[in-house]
Amino acid sequence: MSACVPAGATESAHTERAHPPHSPPHGRGPRFRVAGADLSAAVAVFLIALPLSLGIALATGAPLQAGLVAAAVGGLVTGRLGGSPLQVSGPAAGLTVVTADLIHQYGWRVTCAVTVLAGLVQLGLSCLRVARGALAVSPAIVHGMLAGIGVTIAVAQAHIVLGGEPQSSVPDNLQALPAQLARLDPAALAVSVLTLAALLLWPRLPGRAGRVLRRVPAALVAVAGATAVAAAAGLVLPVVDLPSWRSHALAGLPEGPVLGLSAAVLTTALVCSVQSLLGAVAVDKLASARPGAGHVVRSDLDRELLGQGAANVVSGALGGLPVAGVAVRSTANVHAGAVSRNSTMIHGLLVVAATLLLVPLLELIPLASLATLVMAVGLRMVSLHHIRTVTRHREVLVYAVTALGVICLGVLEGVVLGIAVAVGVALHRLTRTRITHEEEGGVHHVHVRGQLTFLAVPRLSRALHLVPQGADAVVALDGSFMDHAAYETLQDWQGTHTARGGTVEITGRRTGVRIAEPGDLASGPAPGGESGTHGDCRCRPWTAWRNHQCDRPSPAPDAEPFPDEASGSVATDPRTGPEPDAPVRGRTPGGIQLVRGLSTFQRRTAPLVRGELARLAREGQRPSQLFLTCADSRVVTSMITSSGPGDLFVVRNVGNLVPPPGAESGDDSVAAAIEYAVDVLAVRSITVCGHSGCGAMQALLDSRPASPAATPLARWLRHGGPSLERLRDTGAPAPRLAGRAPADDVEQLCLTNVVQQLEHLRAHESVARALKEGRLELHGVYFHVGEAQAYLLAEQEEDRVFDRVRDVDLAV
Repeated sequence: MSACVPAGATESAHTERAHPPHSPPHGRGPRFRVAGADLSAAVAVFLIALPLSLGIALATGAPLQAGLVAAAVGGLVTGRLGGSPLQVSGPAAGLTVVTADLIHQYGWRVTCAVTVLAGLVQLGLSCLRVARGALAVSPAIVHGMLAGIGVTIAVAQAHIVLGGEPQSSVPDNLQALPAQLARLDPAALAVSVLTLAALLLWPRLPGRAGRVLRRVPAALVAVAGATAVAAAAGLVLPVVDLPSWRSHALAGLPEGPVLGLSAAVLTTALVCSVQSLLGAVAVDKLASARPGAGHVVRSDLDRELLGQGAANVVSGALGGLPVAGVAVRSTANVHAGAVSRNSTMIHGLLVVAATLLLVPLLELIPLASLATLVMAVGLRMVSLHHIRTVTRHREVLVYAVTALGVICLGVLEGVVLGIAVAVGVALHRLTRTRITHEEEGGVHHVHVRGQLTFLAVPRLSRALHLVPQGADAVVALDGSFMDHAAYETLQDWQGTHTARGGTVEITGRRTGVRIAEPGDLASGPAPGGESGTHGDCRCRPWTAWRNHQCDRPSPAPDAEPFPDEASGSVATDPRTGPEPDAPVRGRTPGGIQLVRGLSTFQRRTAPLVRGELARLAREGQRPSQLFLTCADSRVVTSMITSSGPGDLFVVRNVGNLVPPPGAESGDDSVAAAIEYAVDVLAVRSITVCGHSGCGAMQALLDSRPASPAATPLARWLRHGGPSLERLRDTGAPAPRLAGRAPADDVEQLCLTNVVQQLEHLRAHESVARALKEGRLELHGVYFHVGEAQAYLLAEQEEDRVFDRVRDVDLAV
């Protein structure tokens, strides 16, 4: 029997042996074990943390050993108590400006006391379980804050790089920079250039030897190389000065204005908390994206906040810098293969050992080299990817104001400005509604862009009254919200206009919003088109996409019958007026759906995609993936892959089969598509996608082994025979579905067929060659139609497991 371990228990609980009640344990019990991956990850993180901790302490103006204290405490305390086992905490670059201001205003001992109080605030927030609330901060504000801090760090460290001393603020540093350039120190500049060159070139070392050497962190190589060159050349430079631990300053009683100290405590607590919680979320995504990661337990954010608070209390009490989750170290920890919190704690022990044993070596490091390292970190905090992201989401103003506020005024002031601008932008978007009217071909178009609230009712009313009586009108709603006042205005106008002989068609991309009561459409379609109702039938938002129509209610007993379809006249309902899409002579119901779909595309979709399709027509197709899936109509490749025109080269056939090369199929279309995609289009991946409820797999199960392949379908399904044989082979490991066993034999065969077709793919010459050259990847996907859930094949040693697809985007 296996013992259940309660949630939140430590990892060591998994190794404890269960004993009967009141019985003594057998022997001495299990020994503490450390996985080899944790040990190697701890060494890698330690080699990064050591120079960075000294550099950040230098940038803040704190005693240099304060950075080492914070690194050790972050590893040991947060590593043991935190809720994100793989996140590494320590003195973070994001706190450099805050800490430097505190030291400048109140001195080092008071700064330590502020760190202790900030930790107590974090502990209180953890008890209130508000950690998730920190994730509600706009990413534009967070990225802007980090960018502002990065610029501040880089400008300040530029003076040390040139051999001088930094000023207290960015404007002062910029003003003093010309004079500093005039009297730069050649030796300091040479060491700085050497450090920067190593930082940039080391990760780009080519070849097999480069792959081995790149395992050593670039930061360590840069600082160690610059130190060795400076010592060998006999350069006279300011170097690291670690005072004796006997004179190490500890926290003192807070002295200063209460309001200023309170603001400092809150700023430190909030910056530490937000950075650590966002980092924990990012670490979860990184860990989930690792090959063979399996199920990754999400971080407990409230516990992580508790661990960060405890670390700040201990670090401040011992004379260390404020502690927060550090992105660089956490990323290195995950990429190095860490599997538990042991790697973080061992890294802390290594920092303690280095602090006690490596002082003579640490005191050889030139300050210019450390300043270059920190300046590079600060510049990386201004991420072009983040700038493109906020620009794409139209939040660049929030980003810019926050960054400039942090640079010119300070972190707290910049964040407050960013929040104010973010609120203003949100209100502006809510109230900014564009309403236009134009006539085209005798039809009056009223286009509403934005949220339709009572504030826009006067403009909506003016635009609607520009439509003449008896005219045909189309009202396009391009928004996600309509309040009651706007709905009443639109409905009243629609009823009046149709009563005077006009027609109204209301379209839009509004989904999921009910804007009409059943029976309200006696005079025409509801506002919002697909979102309305018709009689007793509610048309759902995807009606047009589903390519079918709501059933029309049968006519009332006293209503005149519809004209005969054979007469060729348009069917007319006395209650609703002419039906433009009604059947006409010679047109089948399927033809009606086709014409209606084409008409909808031309009116709604074509104007939006015409520019992109024109570009693709000029440049030709350049897809990155070959997607091979079943011809089943329920599998919509563009939907489940979130792709658009030109992204996928799609091959569909019955059963998503890949005939092996040389098979006598009489049909080389699949092989031709594979060869064309790999050799001509140079796709980077090939995906075989099966799905639930596959009729081809059911036919395979129902087929008789000796039945002749008399029909084209039967001859084609012979390529699924190897999948059926694999399924019936009891000695072969069967593919599994994450979290549960396959529901039945059909689902088991669907999974097995994906694995088998991937093996057929590898047998094709062009695929084998591309795989050998490392320019192609193969993926297996299983799409469960009923669950709308995609599963990705993960090959773990001998097991083939289809895991749920998770979001793996990296956050800050």
